Amino acid sequence: MKVGLNGSVKEASEAVISVYDHGFLYGLGLFETFRTYGGLPYLLDRHLGRLQAGCDQLGIQYRGEQKRMTEQVTELLAANGLSDGYVRLTVSAGVGELGLPTGDYVRPTELLLVKSLPPFNQSASMQGRELRLLQTRRNTPEGDVRFKSLHYMNNMIAKRELLASSPPAGAEGLMLTKEGWLAEGIVSNLFYVKDGVLYTPSIDTGILPGVTRGRVIELAREAGHPVQEGHFTWEELVRADEIWMTNSIQELIPITALSGNGNGRSMAIQIGDGCAGELTRSLLGLYQADASGHVGIE
Repeated sequence: MKVGLNGSVKEASEAVISVYDHGFLYGLGLFETFRTYGGLPYLLDRHLGRLQAGCDQLGIQYRGEQKRMTEQVTELLAANGLSDGYVRLTVSAGVGELGLPTGDYVRPTELLLVKSLPPFNQSASMQGRELRLLQTRRNTPEGDVRFKSLHYMNNMIAKRELLASSPPAGAEGLMLTKEGWLAEGIVSNLFYVKDGVLYTPSIDTGILPGVTRGRVIELAREAGHPVQEGHFTWEELVRADEIWMTNSIQELIPITALSGNGNGRSMAIQIGDGCAGELTRSLLGLYQADASGHVGIE
């Protein structure tokens, strides 16, 4: 497997990062995951914009230029024999002294990884997945909004809780805030529909401002669907007509079953008729058409 390290393509076994990199020592770094369509990254400008905003707050002097990154992704896909792929871009603070910094990081480390996209079966995916309520609460964000940071421990703990419950294949876990509001999945943002209105937790609950989340909100509003961002409860979610999760790799993931322990009792709830709902299908179609028609442009 070949990787991109600071702009150069290398064998993974030859790529070396210092033990004094503050991404390793203190988790000081950020990452973005996105995918390609037709070999080109989708919504790359938004991913780079989020990454840049986080780097600015952390004092990491990094500039992710869209044209350069597109060229690097294309080169790395070809080097690994892939026409399309799952891409992870990581920027860590770079080498520093042992101890907390006294100034900005001027030589960050940039790491680019690719792998094959997960297999996709449209018919099977429309049967939906299970969303399991977790006891692990979403921690508070690192700054005013949540960074997509290398400090991923809260998500890891949530994942371990999910796996310990022996979930069905493909199940996602749902975290609440410490106040009990709906937050997000382990690797996804949450949407639900009730009486024709789309609801999604607001950014001030401490969730990640997902790039796919933002584009789905735009597409829904452009299509004339009302969208409300706010503070919502598990009790409201169980009454939903449709539910889906979003992330940049899997797009819109229909949720057709809820499970977990709510109000001290175990529950298993079917959503709708057990298949992806009409609005879920419609917005997935709009998203896929947008991705196929605008790669490398937005």
